[in-house]
Amino acid sequence: MNGRPAALIAPALVGLAVLGLWQSAVTLFEVPPWLVPGPVLVARTLVADAGLLLGALAVTLAIALAALACAVALGVALAFLFVQSRAIEASLLPYAVLLQVTPIVAIAPLIIIWVREPLPALVICATIVALFPMVSNTTLGLKSVDPGLLDLFRLHGATRWQVLTRLRVPSALPYFFAGLRVSSGLALIGAVVAEFVAGTGGTASGLAYQILMAGLQLNIPRLFAALVLITATGVALYGLTSLAAWLALRRWHESARG
Repeated sequence: MNGRPAALIAPALVGLAVLGLWQSAVTLFEVPPWLVPGPVLVARTLVADAGLLLGALAVTLAIALAALACAVALGVALAFLFVQSRAIEASLLPYAVLLQVTPIVAIAPLIIIWVREPLPALVICATIVALFPMVSNTTLGLKSVDPGLLDLFRLHGATRWQVLTRLRVPSALPYFFAGLRVSSGLALIGAVVAEFVAGTGGTASGLAYQILMAGLQLNIPRLFAALVLITATGVALYGLTSLAAWLALRRWHESARG
């Protein structure tokens, strides 16, 4: 077994084995469902509560996608700015690092108080979590140009704009998509964590609220079902960004070939 089929079949077999062992252990040791539900019960709960959980997923996903879009726009803009001036990069990059290392649970309450409106506050929190990979990867890509090609451009009198659009941007695309894959997952994590901190509820609540309520009510099968949805959404976002990278790079970059 080799090649692309193995890359799909092997993880599927491992997942099925883990689920089988999980179900067997729960059944054999008669573990109560309020402690650890089996995969079969989680699947049934996912079907039974599909309307509630999918509606909550739509709210969380909307926040994550909005945060990812903001992170991409802001990250790329900052990367373009950094590559134009070392002084600007040296002045602003430490603050990007500062945002990255500051726990979002520490600053989310402040953002929620200052912004007041729940949805924009949650998007801002998730954007902060997802921003740094876009800034760092895109900046690195814009700098990682072939010195020989850069000298050739300068030899032919290329303007700074031509160097940026025709040399630096194509060279940065693999780095950009690598950052996008990371940021897509971080945007989802940031959205869930921000919802936990905000404690939003009501008709516009997300999956984090459903997890909180399920935990308080000891509805552990629903809690697991919500976690399955979050995990599946993260995998889907990673897959979509990987597909976008492959479509953009497959004809000319070695990372998307084979």
